[in-house]
Amino acid sequence: MSVFKASVFFAALVSSVAVAAPPEVHVVIKDHRFTPSEVKVPAGQKIRLIVDNQDATPEEFESHELNREKVIAGKSKATIYIGPLEPGRYPFFGEFNEATAQGVVVAE
Repeated sequence: MSVFKASVFFAALVSSVAVAAPPEVHVVIKDHRFTPSEVKVPAGQKIRLIVDNQDATPEEFESHELNREKVIAGKSKATIYIGPLEPGRYPFFGEFNEATAQGVVVAE
């Protein structure tokens, strides 16, 4: 393969990867609460949910409806992939602080 063909192939590969990246949604955990507590996402697309736990203690992001469960250490971030989702509401909560850590993903 010539250098030119290899360069064209690599550029096309990088371009297709960039187009295929799922949209990102950011949620913060602070004072054992999710902010925002309601996040809207497009229906029918895979989403990259970035959860930033700013508390000093760990929290567990959990959603039965999304079929996701992940422990996030204090002062750290986690990536959780969700979807593609049908239109609707998908509640989530922090299992370690369930009384205050509540949220919902709304797929529209």
